[in-house]
Amino acid sequence: MGKRWIDAWTEDRFAADDPLLVEQIARCILPLRGISADEDEILVTLGAQNALYLIAAMLVDQNTQVAIEDPGYPDMRNICALRSPHIQTVPIGPEGMVFEEASNADLVFTTPSHQFPTTVTMSLERRKALLSLASERDQVIIEDDYEFETNYAGAPLPALKSLDQDGRVIYVGSLSKSLMPGLRLGFIVADRALVAELRALRRLMLRHPPGNNQRATALFLANGHFDVLVRRIHRVYRERWQVMGEALNEHLPGWASPPGFGGSSYWLTGPDGMCSERLATEALKAGVLVEPGAPFFTDERQGQNHLRLGFSSIPSTMIPEGVSLLRDVCVASSIL
Repeated sequence: MGKRWIDAWTEDRFAADDPLLVEQIARCILPLRGISADEDEILVTLGAQNALYLIAAMLVDQNTQVAIEDPGYPDMRNICALRSPHIQTVPIGPEGMVFEEASNADLVFTTPSHQFPTTVTMSLERRKALLSLASERDQVIIEDDYEFETNYAGAPLPALKSLDQDGRVIYVGSLSKSLMPGLRLGFIVADRALVAELRALRRLMLRHPPGNNQRATALFLANGHFDVLVRRIHRVYRERWQVMGEALNEHLPGWASPPGFGGSSYWLTGPDGMCSERLATEALKAGVLVEPGAPFFTDERQGQNHLRLGFSSIPSTMIPEGVSLLRDVCVASSIL
């Protein structure tokens, strides 16, 4: 960054964030999701994981009813389970979370744009229905938009937060996935009163994220590099997404449907009776890394025939061979 910015990243800001980074999040990142926010409605975090923990620490106690997606993000389930025994799992339908079943919840956690891990997308009509129902029930919604920058497969739908009229949606975003996983920078967008309380809680934990990381990221955004990176991600991921889809249709037909949002993975459903952990172990011996689906389910028995197959780090030229090898492992394991 040079000596010009040394004061910006060496000082202790106490509870404050780098103002340039907050400005760039408000001007460059959030408009991509249809969100308008003032600077006091944004809090920088050490990645989305830290954001979710802060929110749970602030809003969840032993009496809080929390609704989470099933299958869904295991760490969010674990974070909430540390604080409340009242965890309600809600199934996933063709358009994401079946939120009608979360009638008793105080807090609803959802990944509407790109459901984790099934990759299905909640339609605009369903998003509006979720907000309307949450208003009737006086529920708070946590929207995890964990892959907001990888929407390359269709017209982007507005974030839940952009449709929120009464401040009940807490939006969580991450810069780690697009820039680098080790960067550990994310952010929360919420009602300014809640952000003020979350900032105070964060101060007790770590004061603020490292200033050098914040300023370097802010300059990366301000100089237009993020826009270039996102265009490159879209081009590269779209190619890999198409190649993997074709390979799956050829070698494992019927196991996957293409994610409508884009993203970086496919969700596979194999035949009943398949053990995804055993398949993953055998596939690794053949040089293919797959993620068993069981840990994403509260009852892991329900996920035994599911797999998550990523493509973000694999050249498109290697994908067909990898899927073919996975098919061979299935044949050798008597799955096919």
